[in-house]
Amino acid sequence: MLDLNLAHLQQKKNLLAFSAGVDSSALFFLLIENNIQFDIAIVDYGLRSQSKEELSHAKSLARKYKLFCHSIAAPKFNAHFEQKARDFRYEFFDSLVTIEGYDNVLTAHQLNDQLEWMLMRFTKGAGVSELLGLEAISKRNNYTLLRPLLSFSKEELLAYLKSNDYPYFIDESNQDEKYERNKFRHLFSDALLSEYKEGIKRSFAYLRKDKEILESAFDTLYQEKSLIILKISNLNIKAKAVDMTLKKLGYLLSAAQRQEIVKEDSLVIGGEWVVELQEDLLYIAPYLRDEMPKKFKEVCRLAKIPSKIRPYLFQEEINPEFLII
Repeated sequence: MLDLNLAHLQQKKNLLAFSAGVDSSALFFLLIENNIQFDIAIVDYGLRSQSKEELSHAKSLARKYKLFCHSIAAPKFNAHFEQKARDFRYEFFDSLVTIEGYDNVLTAHQLNDQLEWMLMRFTKGAGVSELLGLEAISKRNNYTLLRPLLSFSKEELLAYLKSNDYPYFIDESNQDEKYERNKFRHLFSDALLSEYKEGIKRSFAYLRKDKEILESAFDTLYQEKSLIILKISNLNIKAKAVDMTLKKLGYLLSAAQRQEIVKEDSLVIGGEWVVELQEDLLYIAPYLRDEMPKKFKEVCRLAKIPSKIRPYLFQEEINPEFLII
């Protein structure tokens, strides 16, 4: 059995994102072997002939191990499949968390995925935080997203399944290089990991420590719903703080947007998010243009709430007086 500490999942309500492939199958059986209680969730994108067989397999596993299998059929995505499929998948998980009250959502991202992500971001221009896009633990609004397999390679997971004669499927779409991730996998990451796996593992560990030092330059002082107030100790990390915060909220900044944040202290990003800097406080909230009563505006003024932030407070009935920091 792979050495994996899962004790922190005991006494929690866990949901595993399952696809029946190598990675999620390995995590499935590791959870079973460690006596972790969990359910599974699977999305049928209907693109491959074997997807119905995978769905049937997932339901059969759930019956065998007395778990609940949540499933959903995705609509057809005509363009930008990877991004739209990811958004649909996480909306499904979010809805299950809301309805069923799961504490944790587990995904089976592993070392190969981590390296592929880093290489893709590296070619587009990225700093330490963006290069380490996959975190072992990510706090969401009402649950924790966990990736327990990040230190294990696909090769190690496959060996684990084979040595225990556990069932799994091979997704033939992983060979299609029209998907950017597959192209990076076949041309670069697989070859690098086959020869330099241990060094790559150590490099990711060092990079995570560097990221922790970088993130220590700002703190979250207040968060309610999608309003976040950060205290930053160095104005040079303003763009980094915004980038990392919005990423947790599901919004990825472009390189041009990051440059705009560096230059401006008050701006609207993509018509969706407001970013306002006031002395050493950085306010981030969804962009709204609601009319507000004069009395509410005056309370905001006295509380020194930036003007573009106020409509969100008004809509969500957040008392500005609570934000006097």
